[in-house]
Amino acid sequence: MIARFDLVTIDVADPARQSAFWRAALDLIETEVEDGDRWIVLSSRDLVRRIGLQRGAPRQGTVHLDLACSLDAFDREIVRLVGLGASVRHEPRREPYGSIVNLADPEGNLFDLCAYAH
Repeated sequence: MIARFDLVTIDVADPARQSAFWRAALDLIETEVEDGDRWIVLSSRDLVRRIGLQRGAPRQGTVHLDLACSLDAFDREIVRLVGLGASVRHEPRREPYGSIVNLADPEGNLFDLCAYAH
């Protein structure tokens, strides 16, 4: 059997805090919690594993998530994510494929919100 994609794991200083942010941002649920909150897995509501949060030394900028929404929800999603604790790192911009904004979660891990025109 060849390797298959399982989930994205992010090393974070505070897994519980990050779990709260990503659960609210993406409507995920905690499906695994080990050793207090050393390791947390967030899954979609149909129990597909999506994000692993592991207590460790964050190394920002090596991996980031791309989130997607519709063009008409783009501005509202930015406001919602900032309200949850994200920060805007670069102002939203229009590109040939749609719109994008570069954000950071509460610990400074980068992610993008994309709204595709197609």
